[in-house]
Amino acid sequence: MTVTEKPGYLHVVVTGQNTLENVELYLRELNRECAARGVTRVLIEEKLTGRRLETWDVYQIASQGSIGGSGKFEALAYVDRNACGDLMRFAETVANNRGIPLNVFATVQEAEAWLQGKIT
Repeated sequence: MTVTEKPGYLHVVVTGQNTLENVELYLRELNRECAARGVTRVLIEEKLTGRRLETWDVYQIASQGSIGGSGKFEALAYVDRNACGDLMRFAETVANNRGIPLNVFATVQEAEAWLQGKIT
């Protein structure tokens, strides 16, 4: 996980194998990093390789992440470089229904533009 401070938000690039354990690990690390820096806006650029996670795994991640993240973030922009289908839209819906302001984008540029609009 590489973290870069941008004006008003953190840009996090995640690499490695796409496993349930790795996703849970980077989300915990991200939560700690944001708390330590007092940051509430994040761009997650996921570049994980390997088999895509199953729908149930994505549901669990979005649900469990909501337990620790609800009320901590103003905006989470998410770009999955290897996404296919509507699975990330499903994750977006689950997260938002649990109080996590997550929006999924196709490109980093779209995500950055959205985040910059959230900065007051």
